[in-house]
Amino acid sequence: MSRELWSEVDEYICGHLLADDPDLARAAAASDAAGLPPIAVTANQGKLLELLTRIHKAKRVLELGTLGGYSTIWLARGVGVDGTVVTLELDPDYAALAGENIARAALAERVDLRVGPALETLAAMHKAGEGAFDLIFIDADKQSYPAYLEWSLKLSRAGTVLIGDNVVRSGGILDPTSEDGVIRGVRRFYELLADEPRVDATAIQMVGAKGHDGFALGIVSAPS
Repeated sequence: MSRELWSEVDEYICGHLLADDPDLARAAAASDAAGLPPIAVTANQGKLLELLTRIHKAKRVLELGTLGGYSTIWLARGVGVDGTVVTLELDPDYAALAGENIARAALAERVDLRVGPALETLAAMHKAGEGAFDLIFIDADKQSYPAYLEWSLKLSRAGTVLIGDNVVRSGGILDPTSEDGVIRGVRRFYELLADEPRVDATAIQMVGAKGHDGFALGIVSAPS
């Protein structure tokens, strides 16, 4: 099987199950034109995020890694008119573009976009007493996934859904001797999930237009 075939299957799925969406198309095009790395979720993965948000009736969502706001739009749709997505982005230029994309999608009132190092922002949020997020989507630098998981637990409640993106790395997670910081971070993320009694988790590998990767999915039984 080839990536070309995986991409064609993604196109088939999106062509049959997802309607044309000018707001998302503009967001993707603007991100491409600005030279953002092509690492946003695919349309069918974005729809999965929206559906998981709606299924869980999540009204308060935390996203780590805004990029151009593509996944943020899906999550903001999922929380509905009375929900909020707090999204964290390190790069101010990415954040500015994301803000424009989110505003064009008429979702600015549902999104709280914060700029700066995520670990610092998370620490400040915890100190300020923020938390009780219903769903947390982790999709930032993989080296920090272990720390992001620890902070996510501090900002969770019993029943919070945790989603981690890019946790397969084309099978790179199988190499215990890897010196790649990305692989090491994701492997440590798995180890922490496995040892964490407050989280019941699994992971699903996926193939598609973005290659071979996957999501981790967990539910928190009690906060930190």
